[in-house]
Amino acid sequence: MELFEHYRKEQLEREAPLAARMRPQSFAEFMGQEHLVGEGRVLRKSIEADQLISMLFWGPPGSGKTTLARIIANTTKSHFTPISAVTAGVADLRRIIDEARERRGMHGQRTILFIDEIHRFNKAQQDVILPYVEDGAITLIGATTENPSFEVTSPLLSRCSVFTLDSLTNEEVRTIVQRAIADEERGLGKLGVKLDEDALEHLVLMSNGDARVALNALEMATFATEPDKRGRRKIPLPTIEDALQHRALLYDKAGEQHYDTISALHKSLRGSDPDAALYWLGRMLEAGEDPLYVARRLVRFASEDVGMADPQALVVAMAAQQAVHFIGMPEGNLALAQVVVYLATAPKSNSLYKAYSQVQQDVKRTRNDPVPLHLRNPETGLMRELGYGRGYKYAHDFPGHFVEQQNLPDALQGKRYYSPSDQGFEQEVKRRLRGWWGEKGKKQ
Repeated sequence: MELFEHYRKEQLEREAPLAARMRPQSFAEFMGQEHLVGEGRVLRKSIEADQLISMLFWGPPGSGKTTLARIIANTTKSHFTPISAVTAGVADLRRIIDEARERRGMHGQRTILFIDEIHRFNKAQQDVILPYVEDGAITLIGATTENPSFEVTSPLLSRCSVFTLDSLTNEEVRTIVQRAIADEERGLGKLGVKLDEDALEHLVLMSNGDARVALNALEMATFATEPDKRGRRKIPLPTIEDALQHRALLYDKAGEQHYDTISALHKSLRGSDPDAALYWLGRMLEAGEDPLYVARRLVRFASEDVGMADPQALVVAMAAQQAVHFIGMPEGNLALAQVVVYLATAPKSNSLYKAYSQVQQDVKRTRNDPVPLHLRNPETGLMRELGYGRGYKYAHDFPGHFVEQQNLPDALQGKRYYSPSDQGFEQEVKRRLRGWWGEKGKKQ
């Protein structure tokens, strides 16, 4: 029976997809996540010292969550039991726990229960494993693409350490692809695969930090390419495009096209042209640009070019950033499209940008005088004796909840930084400031 099982396992490994065959077996082969398992890192050292705790891996698809869990099991010589929260139920969990206890009692071997997509377990399922995580009957490693704070129950979360994994960099994906092409035992080394440089660039870019996507597309393209007379398979860009079902666009995330395109988007927004803004957004997203980079630029635009003319612009931009982070791509593209249209059609003002630029200059070039005594909090008796807080006028004690008093250091008294425009909500801001300060000191 054991011989048959061994043969079956070898057969499955030979027929497994390239991504499964190329799965790293040790830290030496593992790519990425240097902040967690690099030499000298606490997690790496605790694993190598066989001091395991239950943990949750939170990160995007293809970042190595399952692979890292398997490496931990191999390194610590633990029994590895993987399940998916999509298909496993309470009965499966109880059986696994019983087997883990028996294994620990008979052989002294620890069991690592790896639960993929643990966020799909409901509260009852999570409660089943809670006591066994607590008493050490199993060591839990959960993997999730969702924020554990929202998806994992508080009792289970408090018994696990959460480690955040990042998407692989383009260079890391490139290395993984090149390893697969060269590896004759587990990879495609015996097939004479050669990727054209533009095909490799497109494969890496479109994989978006997901090694599994890259290797699956590479394998499909390989078997779709007929070997030449020398047995070599030269894979051109169109074959990779076909395997990925995504056309290569003229765009370089690290070069001039990247900066030119984001500049075109920014200037189209400033020019109140929603059609052009949507086009440049699409050029970036469809070429594989990091959507969170785009979101960050839109948040900046909301303050720099819209500002107080429409304070809701920043709220909408931040909501789009959260939407992209929450649902990912490609679904998040509409959230970015929505904020682009909102910003393009919002009233524009750079008054806030100019005000803060002047503040920056004064902070750097003028004396950093102390805070006026009347604005300081008199926390102790000595402070009160020194005059802290003396003469401060509490605005709520005055009509209209406003009273004129000095709020800047003496050297900057009367300085005006913010001058609202006549655009959008800033008209109301200007009216309020005139009502409070009139023509004295704060001329608007």
